[in-house]
Amino acid sequence: MTRWLEVLEPGPLTTVQDAGRTGQGSLGIGRSGACDRAAHRLANRLVGNPEDAATLEVTFGGLVLRAVDDVWVTLTGARCPGTDHGAPVRLHAGETLRLATPVSGLRSYLAVRGGVAVEPVLGSRSTDLLSGLGPPPLRAGDRLPVGEPVEPLPGVDLAPVPDPPAGTVTVRVLPGPRRDWFADDAWQLLTGQDYRVSSESNRVGVRLEGEPLERLRTGELSSEGMVRGALQIPPSGVPVLFLADHPVTGGYPVVGYVADPDVDRCAQLRPGQTLRFTDRPAAS
Repeated sequence: MTRWLEVLEPGPLTTVQDAGRTGQGSLGIGRSGACDRAAHRLANRLVGNPEDAATLEVTFGGLVLRAVDDVWVTLTGARCPGTDHGAPVRLHAGETLRLATPVSGLRSYLAVRGGVAVEPVLGSRSTDLLSGLGPPPLRAGDRLPVGEPVEPLPGVDLAPVPDPPAGTVTVRVLPGPRRDWFADDAWQLLTGQDYRVSSESNRVGVRLEGEPLERLRTGELSSEGMVRGALQIPPSGVPVLFLADHPVTGGYPVVGYVADPDVDRCAQLRPGQTLRFTDRPAAS
């Protein structure tokens, strides 16, 4: 018997996300998947799901769900006031879950025991906003099927994970393949200034505002493969940090890469927040 969740209000943006479409980049198909992978995996573990089960990625709160049947759920990532966080909670049939605006961070992850069982597209249930693959963003009136549990419910009351920071976030950056396309002092400028997160940021990438980097080469660059965490420099000279729905290829030079564990932290950046890059080794 299929169990269901009903969407009463979708909030600004709520999508279904799992681990993404792996190994299909040569076909022009991006991976997509959860922006904050660590929060997504934790949510699944708390309700006894495989780590790659589909969850709901809720951007800036606002989601309202009604449980058509009894289900276990949990929330991780950006904390929504008035809602249990980092702990499995049972929703009884007819009960409503309402997510307020997060205190800090941008994206919350709602896992339901059994996973969100929408139909997969090319091996994944993820919504890719750039390519249009996967289910569309949630709308009021949508009904979401819930899968059958495959693992026992863990005996965990609470996962005490720190909330995403509200102030300046510092992340490690490594030199990219086109570092030599920029002036000698460009790297020092990249790691020596505070960037402001633009309101034009989305699941494709974090767009930044700051002093532009000077390019030495003005010629065209053939399209190259792109990955999550790449710092691509468009003609404006200000970096774009690619996230989950980044393009498979790009024609602007990549000056550096954000260290992979730090990319998840960047997925929680809000517009107006400050981001710093450092090339210093991580503390041991």
